[in-house]
Amino acid sequence: MMQSVHSLCIGKARLFKGGSKSAIAKQPIAGIVRIGTQGLEGDVQADRKVHGGPDMAVHQYPLDHHAFWREEIGNLALLDDFGAFGSNLAVLGMLEHQIGIGDRFRFGTALLEVSQPRQPCWKIEHRFQKKNMVEAILRSGRCGWYYRVVEEGQAQSGEALALEYSAATDWTVSRVFNALWGDPESVNTAQLKELSRLPALTPKLQAKAEGKLG
Repeated sequence: MMQSVHSLCIGKARLFKGGSKSAIAKQPIAGIVRIGTQGLEGDVQADRKVHGGPDMAVHQYPLDHHAFWREEIGNLALLDDFGAFGSNLAVLGMLEHQIGIGDRFRFGTALLEVSQPRQPCWKIEHRFQKKNMVEAILRSGRCGWYYRVVEEGQAQSGEALALEYSAATDWTVSRVFNALWGDPESVNTAQLKELSRLPALTPKLQAKAEGKLG
């Protein structure tokens, strides 16, 4: 798999709701960007308790999903923004069911490893001023995912995001998302045990899978 990155996007912490701050509004940045273990240089995660850190350094939300959202919430101008959902990488042709936890992608000189799905939160609904978007993500599985940075480097828009190593796992982003946030009847005890020990999955979600075992 190899897809061109249309844009790299970063965000600054801004007042969001009730005095809280958020950097979900990512905007394209021109030129060469350094990618370190904490993410893209200049990018901010306002709430470090739930966003950012080495295991969630770079976020990718498929551009393909913007068409779904136009049908779901209307043709809002905000959906023209590459970073409308807080995505750092604007890419077409990569979807959750195609991407495995632990897959590694070369982007410029950096090496990124898929670490977990993105859990939807209320900030998406507040950003778009539309209710039921979280429910739509849970229903449709259009969640996006995070990378950790295995090798720091630099990249720029127009360069390829190229699969360098396939984890060859059945645990795709879609399957992990469904197991942890979807229909509880769709996952059994053996699968949860396997998920709780999945090496490339973030420790937080390993623990979440273990917690579902009771």
